[in-house]
Amino acid sequence: MRSGPPSGVEHPSLVPAQLLGDPAAAPERSPGTTSGTGRSRVRRSVRDWAVDVAAFLFAIAFGLVVVGITLSEPGPHPDALIAADIAAGTIGCLLLWLRRRWPVGVAVVLALIGSFSDMSGAAVLIALFTVAVHRRLPPVLAVAGLNLASFVAYCLLRPTEDMPLPLFLGFGVVLIAAVVAWGLFVRARRQLVLSLRERAVRAEDEQQRRVEQARHLERTRIAREMHDVLAHRLSLLSMHAGALEFRPDAPAAEVAQAAGVVRASARQALEDLREVIGVLRDGGDGDPSTRPQPTLADLPTLIEECRRAGVRVRAEYRVPELRSAPAATGRNAYRVVQEGLTNVRKHAPGTVAAVLVTGGPGTGLTVEVRNPTPAGGEHGTPLPSAGTGLVGLLERVSLGGGHLEHGWTTDGEFRLRAELPWPAAA
Repeated sequence: MRSGPPSGVEHPSLVPAQLLGDPAAAPERSPGTTSGTGRSRVRRSVRDWAVDVAAFLFAIAFGLVVVGITLSEPGPHPDALIAADIAAGTIGCLLLWLRRRWPVGVAVVLALIGSFSDMSGAAVLIALFTVAVHRRLPPVLAVAGLNLASFVAYCLLRPTEDMPLPLFLGFGVVLIAAVVAWGLFVRARRQLVLSLRERAVRAEDEQQRRVEQARHLERTRIAREMHDVLAHRLSLLSMHAGALEFRPDAPAAEVAQAAGVVRASARQALEDLREVIGVLRDGGDGDPSTRPQPTLADLPTLIEECRRAGVRVRAEYRVPELRSAPAATGRNAYRVVQEGLTNVRKHAPGTVAAVLVTGGPGTGLTVEVRNPTPAGGEHGTPLPSAGTGLVGLLERVSLGGGHLEHGWTTDGEFRLRAELPWPAAA
């Protein structure tokens, strides 16, 4: 998750600080919480400073006005009570600066001061409003009940002659209820904003993860395609180059033929490599190939190409028609045979590979490539192998809805077998 001001806020100084932080930084913290066990403090924004200054000045001004009105009324005004009222009210107003960090504690102290102080009247309501915004309902109701009890004590200690006691009590109850309701409304709106922001951030992160995953899958597919194609081309090139190296006394016609195959294989490998590099430069979002992909009908051409390279291959096709296989199934079958014959050239030179293709619509397509243990002595140096060809082939076949198995049989042959889906014709 991201932290810091949301990117869409033009004037973050005018937004409450709690809406500018990371919505997932402290999941156990309810919106507006700034202190307590397991909770992190939130620095005031410019808007918060302006609100706090205004609240403090309003509480001081309102308290002085109320005290002035009380002194102007006829009747005895004990100096000790007035001095205690002003002193306690001033302390209560100063406590408003701590209301964001300790809202419940400040509200409780102000409720006790409000039981006898006229000057703390506005500060009491501001503290109660803060509790309603920053805390859950149970502590809000507890503080509201304490304020009601404090107001009853105030009415008994300092009765007024201008308004009957029941009416004055009713006015106080309505005022406290209105402040609590207003605070709960503000809290609900802030919770909604935080919830919407968190959902937006999660959606954006999820979208980025999906993009990264798609890019990774695309690059993996390109790498698998590059391995399937280039390993085949380069292994053919290596075999013909090896023949030229180990048979320097070969007839000129054979040397020319081998050199022609080397040249053609090198050119084809360069074209395949150019395609893949072009896709990678485009970020993996473009068409991975501009040429038609191989199908099952191209299998005889592949086997004939391997035979010209010196690989002995016996092929048998038990399918109604090679061209009738679905494109995806045929392409996967082609890659299975291609990888199998490439491994024969790498690891079992001189052996006779057997390719068997069976199946049909509705029954599926089965492809097998078998070869006995290598006879040895065909290559002075074995061709390099990263060991990832069969892994990529397994992933390819699995994505196509098929099944792949490979390993040594009891007859001493290495078998590569793939079962691919071939739906029945509609």
